[in-house]
Amino acid sequence: MMVVTVMFFCFSCVLALSPADLAAAKAQNISILSYLANHFQTPVIAYAAPLIALVAITKSFLGHYIGASEGFQGMIVKSLRGRGKVMSASWLNRATALFMILSCWAVATFNPSILGMIETLGGPVIACLLFLMPMYAIRRVPALRQYSGQASNVFVVLIGLIALSAIIYSFLP
Repeated sequence: MMVVTVMFFCFSCVLALSPADLAAAKAQNISILSYLANHFQTPVIAYAAPLIALVAITKSFLGHYIGASEGFQGMIVKSLRGRGKVMSASWLNRATALFMILSCWAVATFNPSILGMIETLGGPVIACLLFLMPMYAIRRVPALRQYSGQASNVFVVLIGLIALSAIIYSFLP
């Protein structure tokens, strides 16, 4: 139900504004709610937008923080386990918190274009997930070996590599 609500909000924002308005909101680096409040001069949205943005940012941060910290802790534990070492839980939590604080500080300091990063990396990541990972699984997972050796696999890998080449093309001047 939440996904439907979010998608309805996105579609209604896109349909309420022209492409020039969306480009202006992006150029001003403000949320779509703030732009809607300014564009349509609605005080209700102007007062509600910061609260909605605060809740959305908090939920997004906590969701990403929990996932990233668990992934970071998993990588540390696996790398230490490979060396035959163990780290205490309290030390691991402190190291994770320090890494997260430094990462957030670096992102806030350098202020990279998140939309630009999504545009640059989104396509290649999706290409890997949709095209290359299944072909890798067909070669490595015994239950899927029955699908290996088909000409369509070569086609899928080629299309995946073409889609993946978009990241190289985007870095060229």
